[in-house]
This record gives sequence, structure tokens and C-alpha cells, in this order.
Amino acid sequence: MTIFGASHADSVGVVLEGVPIGLRLVDEDFTRDLNRRKPQGVGETPRSEEDRPMIVGVDALGCVVDGRVEISFQNRNRRSADYSSLKNHPRPSHADLTQRLKYGEEYNLAGGGIASGRMTVALVAAGVVAKRVLGDIEFSSRLVSVGRESNAELFDEIVADARRAGDSVGGVVECRVSGVPACWGEPFFDSVESVISHLVFSIPGVKGVEFGDGFDAATKRGSERNDCIINALGETLTNNEGGINGGISNGNDIVVRVAIKPTPSIARSQLSFDFERGEVTELSIGGRHDACIARRAMVVVEAMVAYALADLKLQNG
Repeated sequence: MTIFGASHADSVGVVLEGVPIGLRLVDEDFTRDLNRRKPQGVGETPRSEEDRPMIVGVDALGCVVDGRVEISFQNRNRRSADYSSLKNHPRPSHADLTQRLKYGEEYNLAGGGIASGRMTVALVAAGVVAKRVLGDIEFSSRLVSVGRESNAELFDEIVADARRAGDSVGGVVECRVSGVPACWGEPFFDSVESVISHLVFSIPGVKGVEFGDGFDAATKRGSERNDCIINALGETLTNNEGGINGGISNGNDIVVRVAIKPTPSIARSQLSFDFERGEVTELSIGGRHDACIARRAMVVVEAMVAYALADLKLQNG
């Protein structure tokens, strides 16, 4: 998988190699997941793009021709002037600074450049293809918490409060996958956890990944968290391992939770180093931003988990 473009480039997209020849891909396959990614809820960005996929590498019936597929999306709703001040005054906890240092002072930071959440539309598209490869495997995702609150009835209120304060809030997303057979993955470097984590950490804003009971496992004794095997199929009474033992899928649901940080772009004034003045000064950020990206990130997390599992399926034969 290779992604291309930038937040305020003419387009963004993804190139996939090794897609099974003959797999059918049509626009309608992408509609549901692309719509899930679009801003719709409380405190989400007013930037709206059509996000109509342009698919290259399929024949008139939509079937993959030679294993290479390119999917791109036009960027039409751009306001690059909102970001002109960031060239010399990078946003705290954003990629403005590292992109300046790595790519040079003339690099275009409009919309966050290649580090923008806009790029996740390409990841979602890749995930749609991966789900087609996986067939009947089922995905379900939920928002576990927003900020410190786990009561879903309060999530909108918390996000709205953050927005009114010119601030932002993070959240935790859980992705559950049913129907993954046993024996996918390898011990150590190509473990199911390794492959999934590598891709999930590519999502902007992700700061933590855990499987099963995750970090909570460190607080328990083995006698209270070990998963009792209840039949010859390997089904277990509990699923604290998150469907994986020794890096290999065990046939139970794979459960992944992902920590999403608060959006760095906030209306509230912050302090940051100003390269033009050579000193720390107050920074006010314009543009259109989410007060919480966790809800929209659910389908992106799903996409990268699906892509990892599709790779593992193809490797497993």
C-alpha cells in the first residue's frame, strides 16, 4: 500500500499491489465506509468533500485486471490561506515542526500536509478492498470512551463542551472482528498483533494500541485472567487474549482497542516557538477542525485492522 497527495493537494489516494485478480470493485462498495468517515456529529469539522472514488486498474465490469489498483479522491473544499501562518509558527503536538525539519522550510503545511486526517480517506478505501478480500469476516466498532467518560450518553455533551472552550478531547475506539480462523500470523515479527499495530499506528492521532484486556492484564494474576479452553475448536470461556495466542489467531474474536489523542488544532491560544521572530509567542489557530476525531476514526481503525488481516489471509494461503 502506498498513499499519495496531501490535505490541500488536488487529490489524495492509495495504490494497492497484490490485490487478487478478478476481485470486483465498484463505487457502491465504498459508499458505506466513506460515509462513516465523513463529519456528521457534534463538534466535527465543517469541511465536507464529496469523496467519490476514482478507481483505476479494473475492467468494465469492475474486476481487478493485474493486481494493481489505484483509488483517488478529489480535494475541492480547500482553504489554504487558513494555514499560512503555520510555516514559521508550528502547532504544538502537531506534525508541523517535524515536517518542517524533515522536508524543509518551503514544505506546504496547508491543512497539515501529508500528516492531515484528510489522508485517512485513502486508508478507508484500502480497508474497503481488504474487506472484499476477507469475505464473510465481520467487523464491529464502538467508541469506548471520550475523555475520561465511558457513558456513551454523555459523549456529545463532552465534545460540545470542549468545542465551546476552544479545546479538544480524545477517546478510545474498540474494533472487534468475528470469523477470523485459527492459525493466521506467525510468532514474533509477523505476529497478528505486530502486523495490526504497525498499520493502526499509521493513523494520525493514534497514541496507543492494546489487544484483549491489554494493559489491564498487568494488574491481574494468571489464575484470574487465563482463558479456559472449552471445546476441541479452541473456543474459550473468556477472551482476555483478544483472539491471539503466541502471535497466532486462535479462532476467537480479535479485539483491538486504540487510544486517539485530542486534536492538536484548537481555537484556544497556545504558546509555540516562532521561527521568524526567534522566540516563543502566542499562537492562534484558524481553519476547520474536529473537537474530537475519535468517532470518525472508528472506520479508519477498522480499515487498517482489515488490511492487516487481508495480508495475513493471503500469506496463509
